[in-house]
Amino acid sequence: MNGKRILLGVTGSISAYKSALLVRLLVKAGADVQVVMTQSAHEFITPLTLATLSKRPALSAFVNDASGSWNNHVELGLWADALVIAPASAHTLARCAHGFCDDLLSAVYLSAKCPVFFAPAMDLDMYRHATTVENLQRLESYGNHIIRAEHGELASGLVGEGRLAEPETIVQRLESFWKQEAQQFNSDHSNSSFPIASGPLLNKHVLITAGPTQEAIDPVRYISNHSTGKMGYAIARAFAQTGAQVTLVSGPTALPLPHPSVRRIDVRSAKEMFEASQAVFPVSDVVVLSAAVADYTPVYVAEQKIKKKENQFSLELTKTTDIAATLGSQKRSDQFLMGFALETNDERENALKKLKSKHLDWIVLNSLRDQGAGFGHDTNKITVIDKDEQTHEFALKTKDEVAQDLVNLVAKKLSV
Repeated sequence: MNGKRILLGVTGSISAYKSALLVRLLVKAGADVQVVMTQSAHEFITPLTLATLSKRPALSAFVNDASGSWNNHVELGLWADALVIAPASAHTLARCAHGFCDDLLSAVYLSAKCPVFFAPAMDLDMYRHATTVENLQRLESYGNHIIRAEHGELASGLVGEGRLAEPETIVQRLESFWKQEAQQFNSDHSNSSFPIASGPLLNKHVLITAGPTQEAIDPVRYISNHSTGKMGYAIARAFAQTGAQVTLVSGPTALPLPHPSVRRIDVRSAKEMFEASQAVFPVSDVVVLSAAVADYTPVYVAEQKIKKKENQFSLELTKTTDIAATLGSQKRSDQFLMGFALETNDERENALKKLKSKHLDWIVLNSLRDQGAGFGHDTNKITVIDKDEQTHEFALKTKDEVAQDLVNLVAKKLSV
């Protein structure tokens, strides 16, 4: 649980009083907890109680009345390693099961890229009702996890199923989930060994983008490129092995999770990759932008498959948000930003332009004219240029070795 970021959704149930203990147990286990409450939850437990225990304001509305600031549901959904809705009332289960989005918690649920856990709590007849049973089945079919209600005495005085699972049980379920993920990873990578973490990157927050993006033309077709994500995934693995806290924003790839500690956010389009990166950027110490992001996207996306009619077909495109330039313009003095430049001609000149115009600390240059470098290969040949135009040239190596070279450069910088 240590270092995990957990969104705790609290809904209108008498069991909401248990959420105070749940927050305390999660924080004690080392988790960073952000509470999101429904308005009806306020009738059972105060936001002040949960804010005090979590050390974060308990959120309920899209806009804070006092400051006028916006509680961005997309950023909250991207921030979390898990969304836990406990207690989950029958009303909230129904809304989430059918996609209703009329408050902050339901908007966060629809935006979440992380595992979602529902811990229902209600009277026994409500819990047994066919609609509740169907809603739980529907939520589970979407890939959500259900922490089943327990048998015992209920607030109504009846005895039966419907009690919220005890906070200790919920915490154990989360711990078991991540333990199983790690065991599965180790089983899939039984020939791999992960060194004991130490050094200047230990517990540093590292944001990495990897893979291609896909820009939809219609429901069937899209514009993309030849990136496989291998380089970015190797970099994520190398940073994770140092003990860094790695968030990997990944375009569509067929690659497995590179390391059990890596938090992966799957995206498809350049817009989604920008939004995910922007959400994580403020808490990042090091940012490595290795993804091959589309420079252009269709202005209009057809709702139906475009039929083949004319001999010629034109597509109007518009520029996507330049992720490197945007983050570079926002970069603080204590953050380090590394970009990639895959070139086919005037390599050094083009890389230097990108380095300076996007306010990068390093640019990693590789050329498609170098055999074994670029997309699809298990090897790469890079030249790294820093903002002082100092150059580090490396021979053709495996991408894992290249990733280690990049990690060493960053570690050396952080050690100064």
